[in-house]
Parts: sequence; structure tokens; C-alpha cells
Amino acid sequence: MTLGEPDARAAVTFLGTDRIEVLRFTDASGDGPVVRYATLGMSAAPMTDPTAALADPVRGPRAELVLSVRGGRADTDKVLRPLAVLAASPQVEGVVVAPGASLDTGEPLWPGAPFTSVLVGEPGGLVEDLELDEPMDPVRFLPLLPMTPNEAAWKRVHGAGALEERWLARGTDLRDPLRAGVALD
Repeated sequence: MTLGEPDARAAVTFLGTDRIEVLRFTDASGDGPVVRYATLGMSAAPMTDPTAALADPVRGPRAELVLSVRGGRADTDKVLRPLAVLAASPQVEGVVVAPGASLDTGEPLWPGAPFTSVLVGEPGGLVEDLELDEPMDPVRFLPLLPMTPNEAAWKRVHGAGALEERWLARGTDLRDPLRAGVALD
């Protein structure tokens, strides 16, 4: 696997859903450790447009979520349950998780986190799509970018691209689990 071998895992089952696992991978190379959390189980079934009259059990987008943070700065392992909740949202709420979408947990992602939601990024950077047998769509690994409540509100007004440009222009370290929100003036 691209991320290596997981060094921890947790499983969560919600009433009426399939089991969702969250795997933790630690990459100690580079500037300090980077901890990556990846869901497993979200892609077991395709996501279905909630307005569709009939859900196709084979065709449709499939995805898993990946969150990367700098290790050792916060108790980020408490993100396991919120990530599992987000990964279960297609089954529970009938949403299609796609790049540019906001996903809100309604609570801090981990104790003391200034983030209660994430922006879904574009796939293909860290983990390549996983091709499946036809006619199934490939599994896309979608990066999650933590957002403060102010950033999430600003994104709703100005769009995902504008927020990403703001982060880039300000040199925002999106992996910093304790970062302050970007200036939105």
C-alpha cells in the first residue's frame, strides 16, 4: 500500500451501516512525523445521489478519506470516531462526498482542535485511484483539509477554490493540528 503498514486501527459500526475502519499510518521521514488517518469501508458500496429514484448497487462514485497531520503536537488519535462518522455519511445521510464539499462533525475533530469541519480536496496527490473491475468506478482517495468554523463559513460564501487560494497565498500549513484560521479580510 502507498502509505505503508498501519500502526493502529479502529472500527466503528453505526446502526444500519457497514463497518467503517480508520487506519493510522506514521511517516517519520522528512520534517518530523506526519500521521495519516485513512478510512476503510466507505468504498464498499457506491455513493448514490439522494435524488435518484433507484440506487445502483454497482455503478457510482466510490471513495475513502485521508487526513494528514503533523504528529506529536495534539491528541489527534481522537479523530478516529469523527472520521468514521464522516465516512459513514454516504450510507447514513445519502450524500455523495466529492472534491470541494464541506463535511461537518459538529464538534472538534480531536480534543482542543480549532476545527469542526473539513474541506474535501482533489484526489490523486498522495494515493492514486484504485481501479476496480468494470463496470465499477475506481475508488478515489480524498484528502481532508481541516477548517475552522470561520473558514467553513467563508468557504460557503466564496467557494472551495477561493479558500484554497487563500491558504496557499498565506502559506498555511494545513497539516498543523493547532494552526489558527487563515486571515479572511
